[in-house]
Amino acid sequence: MVRKFRIESKISNLGIIENAIDAITREAGINKENYGKILVSVMEAVNNAIIHGNKADETKFVEIAIILKNSSLEVTVEDQGKGFKPSEVPDPTEPENIERVNGRGVFLMSKLADEIEFNKKGNSVKMIFKHILS
Repeated sequence: MVRKFRIESKISNLGIIENAIDAITREAGINKENYGKILVSVMEAVNNAIIHGNKADETKFVEIAIILKNSSLEVTVEDQGKGFKPSEVPDPTEPENIERVNGRGVFLMSKLADEIEFNKKGNSVKMIFKHILS
């Protein structure tokens, strides 16, 4: 199964992707625990793409590709921004960062997905969730 989405950089479009994740995971028979990991990770990635990547510029788009193969789900989220260096995102678990509001998305995605990979430019993230079928 392959599903692709292209949304304008509006926070209100997060609902489109949430509904898609709901439908895809239900159709594939993905259990609740894995559904939660997938939903949180994908919503964080899309939110980051809209806000940080595209700077909420509604003339820019976020592209999401969801591929279910064997018992793994691969989700790629790409924005039209200039990118960033994931290694430069402060660790939100460090004492000096505990109070910070930003910086938790990349941390969450890396903890919830089995694999996470950013492209060289830093405007695309691929998350892989393995053995997700019930």
